[in-house]
Amino acid sequence: MSDYIVSARKYRPDSFETLLGQDNIAKTLKNSILRGQLAHAYLFCGPRGVGKTSTARIFAKTINCANPGPDLEPCGECESCKSFAEGRSYCIHELDAASNNGVDDIKALMDKVQIPPQVGRYSVYIIDEVHMLSQSAFNAFLKTLEEPPAHAIFILATTEKHKILPTILSRCQTYDFNRISIGDMVRNLRTIAAKEGVTVDDESLHVIARQADGAMRDALTIFDQTVAFCGTEIRCEDVMRNLNVLDYEYGFRLVDCFLAKDHAGALLLFDEVLSKGFNALHFITALSSHLRDLIVSRTAGLEALLDLPESLKERYREQSSRCELQFLYNALEATTQCEAGFRASTNQRLHIEFTLMKLCFLQGVPATAPAIAERNISSDRQKNVDAENIPSSVASDGGSAAPSVAPTANPAPAPQPEPKRAVKGAAALSLSSLMDESEAAAAAPVATRRHDLTPPADELLTEKWKELAAQYASQPRLSNAMLKADLVIAEEDGMKIVTFRVMNQAQQKWIQEKLLRDMEGRFRKLTDSGLVRLAVDVAPDTETAEQIYMPEEKAKVLIESNKEIQDLVIDLGLDVK
Repeated sequence: MSDYIVSARKYRPDSFETLLGQDNIAKTLKNSILRGQLAHAYLFCGPRGVGKTSTARIFAKTINCANPGPDLEPCGECESCKSFAEGRSYCIHELDAASNNGVDDIKALMDKVQIPPQVGRYSVYIIDEVHMLSQSAFNAFLKTLEEPPAHAIFILATTEKHKILPTILSRCQTYDFNRISIGDMVRNLRTIAAKEGVTVDDESLHVIARQADGAMRDALTIFDQTVAFCGTEIRCEDVMRNLNVLDYEYGFRLVDCFLAKDHAGALLLFDEVLSKGFNALHFITALSSHLRDLIVSRTAGLEALLDLPESLKERYREQSSRCELQFLYNALEATTQCEAGFRASTNQRLHIEFTLMKLCFLQGVPATAPAIAERNISSDRQKNVDAENIPSSVASDGGSAAPSVAPTANPAPAPQPEPKRAVKGAAALSLSSLMDESEAAAAAPVATRRHDLTPPADELLTEKWKELAAQYASQPRLSNAMLKADLVIAEEDGMKIVTFRVMNQAQQKWIQEKLLRDMEGRFRKLTDSGLVRLAVDVAPDTETAEQIYMPEEKAKVLIESNKEIQDLVIDLGLDVK
């Protein structure tokens, strides 16, 4: 067991050729070595596990190699390469800034920088997690970083570039490392599995790569964990159970339930997922990802966006062909809204179950429910019609005797039943339809429901205006303004137009946009007349009247308007400006 080495260390890249997913950075560094244009400071930044420190080591080993190959790969045979491989190199130094982040640590590093290398041409200092340096340590490091000795090269590595001081950034060549693509990780894992004698299918490798989230080191760690769980025969279901990943199968089965409008099946599937210990939020997130992949499969030209094995791609293409694009879009919108409101929901399970039922009914309610409702409604209508057509004689006899009606030449037409609103099914009897009907009834003019079409008297309008102001007692400013407002009542085309005046245009605009319609409806109800219209206007001269604020202005107005005060000012010799 002491000889075991984890895959992340055993298969760590040791040359530019084995560096994964960073081809542009490898090419740039190799060209700078070939042309002899080495910078004195580099900054490697990017997510975890993408090869920043490995690239720094490869670069340091290459520039000190005595016999690099034609493709600028380290030879591995010279003293510099051997000393580095054995961990005794005196020209390549690694420093962890997380544990050496003080000024004293940087001063010790500055003293060490002055010593030339014993083997090789350059002393390379690799400082990992450089963002952990303190502010004072960064300041102490600035001068050395800007003008180091000719033999010193600094390579700084960090996962949090935004924490690096701009003065440090300006002194370094910056290289941004990319996340490793799922395809690259799958190919690398397949090669490593073959070397380790492990049998694994592509679906399992894709699950591992997706869980790694772009970090090759994480993918190798998960691979080791999976081998420890499954042995040398790895199956996809075992990988998903070990990593607690929701099976793709649930996504396909749920969408089939949505298409079949089977809300019961969808709810049972959700319960099955919860019974296996999966997190409810992870469930709805996985469903959103599944719908996204269906949209990608449904749209031509987006195949590159689907990072899945071919067997799964074919299943996605088959299911997406049975789905309308608008349905998939609406379904994805519903699941993303469910994710957004999940944490704020009091009953989180009900929150997701409601979303699943909504998805089942996106294309309409099941066919059985409307049919039953339609039959019931038709039956009720027929009963009503039959009851209306029963003659009085039959009704009086309880329906036992046939009616005896004398025929006439021109029989009077039977009264026709009042036409009723057509009902399309149970879905038509919804709360929204009832609200639409009530709103339409409220919008109808009151005058059409009154027998007396005479507009109300001015005295009644004035009296009811005070009652209207009382209804807005919860808004004191508005209520007071209404009581103090001047009412102008005019009659035009048989309508009484009541105009009330406010202090300024801002009040006028606010009332017109927010309250006028509500006030008019209440006022018509108070006056029991639809022949009343409200209008709002600005009182004359209120906008342009000069407002008096300062004490000097108030004194001046008081003196000008009062003869006794004028005489008092003269007698006392007051200097009033």
